[in-house]
Amino acid sequence: MDKITELLTRGVDTIYPTREALEKVLRSGKKLTLYQGFDPTGDKLHIGHMVGFRKLRAWQDLGHHVIFLIGDGTGQAGDPSGKTKARDRFLTREELRQNAKDYVMQAEKIVRFSGENPVEIRYNGDWLNKLSLVDILEIAGHFTLQQLIERDLFQERLKNNEPVNLREFLYPLLQGYDSVAMKVDLEIGGSDQTFNMLAGRQLVKDYLNKEKFVMTTPLLADSAGRKIGKTEGNVIALVDSPSDLYGKIMALGDDVIAKGFEYLTDVPMEEVQSIAEKIKETDNPMQYKKQLAFEIVKQLHSENDAKNAQETFEKTVQKGEYPSEITTLSVGADNEFMDEDFLVDFNLASSKSDAKRLFQQGGIEIDGKKITEGDRTPLKNNMILRVGKRGIVRISMK
Repeated sequence: MDKITELLTRGVDTIYPTREALEKVLRSGKKLTLYQGFDPTGDKLHIGHMVGFRKLRAWQDLGHHVIFLIGDGTGQAGDPSGKTKARDRFLTREELRQNAKDYVMQAEKIVRFSGENPVEIRYNGDWLNKLSLVDILEIAGHFTLQQLIERDLFQERLKNNEPVNLREFLYPLLQGYDSVAMKVDLEIGGSDQTFNMLAGRQLVKDYLNKEKFVMTTPLLADSAGRKIGKTEGNVIALVDSPSDLYGKIMALGDDVIAKGFEYLTDVPMEEVQSIAEKIKETDNPMQYKKQLAFEIVKQLHSENDAKNAQETFEKTVQKGEYPSEITTLSVGADNEFMDEDFLVDFNLASSKSDAKRLFQQGGIEIDGKKITEGDRTPLKNNMILRVGKRGIVRISMK
């Protein structure tokens, strides 16, 4: 397939108003201004973000003007997308700016911020924080209560008697105004952002009297249908070490493999389709998952890192051996026992529920002995702690 066809189909969920309308514009040779926004509510980007980043890179490679928008303005409102409950607290602009410092460095693993046709970095707080009361009322006047309350997640909250905070309720209006402020032709975002992006499509039409295209990308989900990201507590971060990255990808469900090849790699689609068919014909698609992990580690680090990560995985997980080099974890005297809090505090588990699951499934070992939930094992110097199949550390008591 040619580059425009691949741009409009690979890793794409839906295009508004239609794929055919956007393809006609692209075939005419017109260069578009487009963006994707990221609210820095955390300090780490994850492989779920890669789906959008790779799409931004594809647009960039075809010579279009790409904007990487950091939502230090919208982040103050708090995006309700994908959240069944209201946030416990809302971040300040200062906290969001602080979190955003590493976003560009992490995204630069995929998109180009320098050299030929660099991606432009912008902050929506630069215009959202300057809106007057009259401006906000004018934006709100383009929507009805019925339009906003129709949103599925709000309906779900109301059904479950969960509150809908007005800050979250107004979020689509603020994100929608970004498209007007930047005068974009197209916006990219995950399919969970469709409501917000279509709000921008309406505002562009009303304010600028022009078409704004919307391209939604599919969400990368695990075998249970859970979105892979910080909301679900199953983050596979772009800054994870090669071995951790490889191991976490190997822990994904088998039904993620084909999607991963399509969304996260440069493997030709013909080969991806062939892999998908072969996976259906086997009960053990290990070789394809290893290939996927290798491709992603190579992309985010290097081919040599990918080879080493694969060798480490085969040795420690498939053969059950300890690696030749074990990371040392320095532990203070105030940490007396190895329990759920310890695993979370030292980033060995993403949450208490994750730590609890590891204990229940027999995923915690100390010096080769499985530790069950409730065992309060005293921490000692030089003991080897294995968390799951891939996390192995040597305890060093301070």
